[in-house]
Amino acid sequence: MDDTCVDDDRLEEDPFVTHFEQNISLPREWKKEEKHVTLSSLGRVKYTYYPEVKDVDLSNSVDANLYRIKPIEKLSSLQSDLLTLIYNYVDVFYPMQDINTLDLQLVYCLHILNHVLKSNSKIVHHNNKLKKRSDIPDEFRDQGLTSPKVLVIVPFRNVALEIVSTLISLLGDEANIMNKKRFYMEYGYEESDKPKLKRPDDYEKMFAGNIDDSFRIGITIKKKYMKLFAEFYSADIIIASPLGLRTIIGAEGEKERDYDFLSSVEILIFDRCDVFLMQNWEHVIHLMKHLNLQLQKSHDCDYFRVRMWCLDGLSKFYRQTILLSQVITPHLLSLFNKHCFNYAGKIIVKNQISHGSISKILVQLPQVFQQFDTSSYQSASDERFSFFISKILPQFKDSSMSHILIFIPFYWDFVRLRNYFKKEELSFTQLCEYSSNEKIAKARNIFYRGIRKFVLCTERFHFFKRYRIKGIQHIIFYQLPIYPHFYSEFCNFMHRSMQSKSQSLQNTTCTVLYSKYDSLQLSAILGDDKTSHLLSADKKVHMYVSGN
Repeated sequence: MDDTCVDDDRLEEDPFVTHFEQNISLPREWKKEEKHVTLSSLGRVKYTYYPEVKDVDLSNSVDANLYRIKPIEKLSSLQSDLLTLIYNYVDVFYPMQDINTLDLQLVYCLHILNHVLKSNSKIVHHNNKLKKRSDIPDEFRDQGLTSPKVLVIVPFRNVALEIVSTLISLLGDEANIMNKKRFYMEYGYEESDKPKLKRPDDYEKMFAGNIDDSFRIGITIKKKYMKLFAEFYSADIIIASPLGLRTIIGAEGEKERDYDFLSSVEILIFDRCDVFLMQNWEHVIHLMKHLNLQLQKSHDCDYFRVRMWCLDGLSKFYRQTILLSQVITPHLLSLFNKHCFNYAGKIIVKNQISHGSISKILVQLPQVFQQFDTSSYQSASDERFSFFISKILPQFKDSSMSHILIFIPFYWDFVRLRNYFKKEELSFTQLCEYSSNEKIAKARNIFYRGIRKFVLCTERFHFFKRYRIKGIQHIIFYQLPIYPHFYSEFCNFMHRSMQSKSQSLQNTTCTVLYSKYDSLQLSAILGDDKTSHLLSADKKVHMYVSGN
């Protein structure tokens, strides 16, 4: 890429230039509109935008000469569609990420590398011109309050390893990579250390390599140069986990805390952001509250080179946020809707779900969906608990009922039920993400043998362990899982348990609690048509048989 390319007349319509050089009015003056566009591979997308500020033509393809860092293989249709969206600096939420492919990772690596190289080449070009001048015109304002321009949040070191490897490959074989050996030592993983346990393919892919969840690394990039482990205030890119940043950001009142390096982030990417729900979602929200704030210290900032909108505290309205996820949940939607302020607008990909995960259940197992009334989203947790202990649990207290698994997605609900079961002196054991291996083995054994009537099982436990729970005869989904394929997995556990005992599924049951606020999870499991019927029907109890 030519160092003077950003000043070439042919780049007047380059989104990099048009997005960051436009001065916007106060956001309270904006009027929001929506439109739907169908793209060849992404399908139907909803574009929310502000027509008086910016309206992106989503049908225009990206000119390869503008983003190509080095010769690469021809992009797939999906990659091209997604690159078209993010290249135009709109916010994007893509909730259909496939854990088995790195296609999307290549796309955003192209985008951020293109962004960093253009930003730095513009600064260098202006530096050369300023050597011959005594003043600094406003058109030479070309940077933020601090150096980091791109922040990529990922759950594990293995994902950071993939990203850096992709960036290195895009820079080319001639690039000089500093601290490369140290990086692969700290972020790599010896295959001989990998546990020899058989797990589903998606689990094997997710947890392959180094799965440490506390890390952060700064990266400085030039055309043929990359420095890994760069100090944050001289870095262009920061790759980190939510926990890794939380330990630096700290909390109010702590003496040792720092978040000024987040002040001028222009591109924020959450890769595999569904996994953050299995870690600590509060770390993500805490991070968002400390993005694009004004500086607490100067950090040798040259304010004469800082863009005016950055000095005016409008950086969050220029920041592009990209969310890549396997699923769509209320938490992720809230993050996208309440913490993303891009003046270029936002796009969410949401296609029709014809067949949910219920279609993957191997047997015709009757599944009873029971709706409880709730007055608001905030009160749903309390009303779910009341409905469960008054209407659902009594049905399973009979002495003839045994081997009952209660699936609980969220830890606070698990604690609430566990405390209630202890108080009522019910026969139960537990499987949660904080249980030791010894306690897990004991709990699985006493449940299988029927020594305990109930087992309380969290979704995080299943996510991190993926053990097959033996002996299940009845399953209660206290709330539908975040990952829809977990629903069919647990139902199939019942089938395999009965096979191992040479019994039939005739006396097994599956009970699901839901409210009107569970529509996203319902659609992922039942499909959109069944969900629409279920939520609009007058009756509160519905039975579905998988395969019908």
